[in-house]
Amino acid sequence: MISRRTILSSLALGLLGAAQVSATALTAMLGANERSCYYADVDGIGEKVGFYFAVQSGGNFEIDYVVMDPDDKVILEGVAEKQGDYIFTANQVGEYSFCFENEAYTSDKLLDFDIMVESEPRRVLSAQQQPLKEHTSSLEESTYKISGLLSSITRTQKYFHTRHHRNYSTVLSTQSRIFWFTILECVIIVAMSLIQIWILKTFFSRSGR
Repeated sequence: MISRRTILSSLALGLLGAAQVSATALTAMLGANERSCYYADVDGIGEKVGFYFAVQSGGNFEIDYVVMDPDDKVILEGVAEKQGDYIFTANQVGEYSFCFENEAYTSDKLLDFDIMVESEPRRVLSAQQQPLKEHTSSLEESTYKISGLLSSITRTQKYFHTRHHRNYSTVLSTQSRIFWFTILECVIIVAMSLIQIWILKTFFSRSGR
């Protein structure tokens, strides 16, 4: 009988062997009127490159971005985007650049982004071979299903993480506005009280005369 530890080990090895992934998950602060670039190396033609970003806080949660290949040819670009999730195929080997631009905005931006380079080994079938599903064991199929579910969970976590940061930023902004509005209201009340006292004092002084 196969033990639970053996099954879990097989699943882990299957997930690791299903795809060779090189990923970078970062959180960075981009100041006003600044530009910041990050780079990823692609070692083979046809590799999948994933690019995800989300503005967590700052201004209206907008940022400009551009993705370029090793020849500085634009692959992806956007203006005033709040978030994005893209996958493209690398047609060249070399260094790809992922740049964020905050030059058109006056507030600092907190960015959360992932850069992933994935090389999936594909099984080549000859004419005599049967379809792939007949050669794939049930354990291997379960591994791919679990991998897909994990990817879905990861995307959901990123979505809620972004919503949490944006809502928190909105709460802080609203709290700051309420605070300064209360201070202004107190100053106006004190000023009106002093003006009323001065008016009454002037009125009775003139009446006495």
